[in-house]
Amino acid sequence: MKVVVTGSAGFLGWHTRLRLQALTDHEVVPVARDQWADLPHLLSDADAVIHIAGVNRGEDAAVQEGNEGLATDLAAALASSGRPTRVVFANSIQDGNGTAYGAGKGNAREILGHAADATGGSFVDVRLPNLFGEHGRPAYNSFVATFVHAVRDGQPPQVTDRQVGLLHAQRAAAALIDALDGEVRRIDPESTSVGVQEVLDLLQEFKESYDTGEIPDLTTPFRVDLFNTYRASLFPEHSPVALTPHTDPRGTYVELVRVRRGGGQSSFSTTVPGITRGEHFHLRKVERFAVLSGTARISLRKMFTDEVIDFAVSGDAPCAVDMPVGWVHNITNTGSDTLITQFWSHELHRPEDPDTYYESVRPQGVSA
Repeated sequence: MKVVVTGSAGFLGWHTRLRLQALTDHEVVPVARDQWADLPHLLSDADAVIHIAGVNRGEDAAVQEGNEGLATDLAAALASSGRPTRVVFANSIQDGNGTAYGAGKGNAREILGHAADATGGSFVDVRLPNLFGEHGRPAYNSFVATFVHAVRDGQPPQVTDRQVGLLHAQRAAAALIDALDGEVRRIDPESTSVGVQEVLDLLQEFKESYDTGEIPDLTTPFRVDLFNTYRASLFPEHSPVALTPHTDPRGTYVELVRVRRGGGQSSFSTTVPGITRGEHFHLRKVERFAVLSGTARISLRKMFTDEVIDFAVSGDAPCAVDMPVGWVHNITNTGSDTLITQFWSHELHRPEDPDTYYESVRPQGVSA
């Protein structure tokens, strides 16, 4: 299936592209803001479109008219294509709540539904609650992103405590992708009900642990999602994590991973000189690399970007690098001796669901 994704450069758009690449064989056509004028051409032979592009913040009139205008443009592109197209709309639970944003989303839903029906295609309305996740923009995408950056920077945020429904961006992306198939016309993903103050308390707990290199309690899926969100905001400045050697006449002891609750899984590998391991990314896994002996280069690249970040590491100066979700990574033996590396993940390896998706850190032709 050829799938156009509007708003592909935004927060939810990036997560949706990431999940499409990891879990499907669809041909994905990303449409960012600077490509909007080319939408009719990009949509001309598409089988489906996931419409994420929207206006979240601004003056009331700009927010409402912005969302309606984007839907009107997409409807015109659908009409010009002449193809029966599946339209999946990243709507909001605020649709119809009386706000300018809710009105804009509701009107966009009506516009797109009629446009899809007119082409002989189909329409799916995906009502998303408050979203959070890696690489969210503070004071824009959600209060969670605002809290993450405030806690990271040691700034106390203002809190108006209430219960909210939160959904991680990868789970939102899963709902959008699921909507590409089937007969359903509306999807309401289930959120996690949590207090605003509770979110802040958890982030402060994570900071207290992770500032020392310790992994916090990750015993619930929500804790994992929130911790992944927090630690993504620290990368790459927080890396590598220094590990403290304890030396006496018997030798040296280094604690590589300390977890407050739970354990996960540890493994180690040997790598001969010049060889690279890894070349993959994850959607949920908390993973740590630590070199025990030898010298290496650990390299990472955020998916759909070109910049590669390198860390030169050695067993002589113990440290660890934690891999952010959605960043493809590898490790290369840069020395003349066998490299020994320990790997740790917060969850046990499951062959039927390894959460490992292969991709090269360095695009073809880019040297180290």
